[in-house]
Amino acid sequence: MGLTSKTVLLLAAVLAVVLFALTVWLWPRLGKRNVGSILGRVGMLFVTQLSLFAAIGLYANYSFGFYASWADLFGQEQDQGVVVDHSAGAHRVQVVGTQQVNVPRASVPRVAGRIEKVNIQGPESRIASPAYVYLPPEYFQPAFAKRTFPASVVLTGYPGTAEALIKGLHYPQTAHKLAKDKKMQPTILVMMRPTVAPPRDTECMDIPDGPKTETFFTKDLRKALSQQYRIGTKAANWGMIGDSTGGYCALKLAMRHPEAYGAAASLSGYYKAPQDPTTGSLFGGSKQLEQENNLIWRLKHKPLPKISMLVTSSKQGEHNYKDTMKFIDLAAKHPTRVSSMILESGGHNFNTWRREIPGTLQWMGSRLSA
Repeated sequence: MGLTSKTVLLLAAVLAVVLFALTVWLWPRLGKRNVGSILGRVGMLFVTQLSLFAAIGLYANYSFGFYASWADLFGQEQDQGVVVDHSAGAHRVQVVGTQQVNVPRASVPRVAGRIEKVNIQGPESRIASPAYVYLPPEYFQPAFAKRTFPASVVLTGYPGTAEALIKGLHYPQTAHKLAKDKKMQPTILVMMRPTVAPPRDTECMDIPDGPKTETFFTKDLRKALSQQYRIGTKAANWGMIGDSTGGYCALKLAMRHPEAYGAAASLSGYYKAPQDPTTGSLFGGSKQLEQENNLIWRLKHKPLPKISMLVTSSKQGEHNYKDTMKFIDLAAKHPTRVSSMILESGGHNFNTWRREIPGTLQWMGSRLSA
């Protein structure tokens, strides 16, 4: 009966309906003007509204993946992901579990592929973080035994859960279908959240006297996974996709480190890091560091990198539409290649991103090399 269970969501919805009906049924009996009746009416209204808000909250969490478990919801999750073994024989990637892809013949990896849950250790950043690695069916087929594969890091928004990329946004299933239909090349997906130093939102940067998230994504992660799996080591072999905060991270990391990522796709991403209680002080008072992490500023004042970028937005429903169009105008210069996917309408939510993911994966597959 986990927090993201359909059973819990259904029970909450049924309970809300039953309590509402019970309130309507009992209301005439509680119509007297005495303390007992008044307390009864207050109690019935309170319980009914509480059950309704609980059902709505569970549905929102099920749809958007804000919290992964009850422990996560109540702040009891203590997995900080920062302990690193620096001994010479330490493995930088530890596989801690496997799961099937939700496609036909899921139990046969050479047909359905496989998802591995891993812990990635970063000796340079001193950060360790969990991730899910989707290995396509071709990875297990004899004909591809000596082939290296392209990889795309897929990031959630903040706070987000990596599980939502599988259960809510269906990245592995979509990549499997597109590759089967010959619409994209087989690609390894590394699915995780950008919050690799929880609970702090680092906006994927090396914070002065703080977590070195940028180093983790641009150096540690790529090196560790290329040693564990048959992934190429060049920037042309690596891409990054993200939604919301993850979209900002994808664009920024590719723009600042074209030697690490050759392509980046931002679904409803923004272009300037916010500063709020979840981020704390990101720039240590440095105006220069703040400007260098502003993507619009970079396009105006820094040489354009040789990378490919995809940005998405909606004319109605997204707050980043005007900034996205400005970004496109500034980025559409050689040697940078910029593409866009603009919907007529669509909010900042999973339903919108599910509409954009197939085209994004096809675009990414055409930009990476094996």
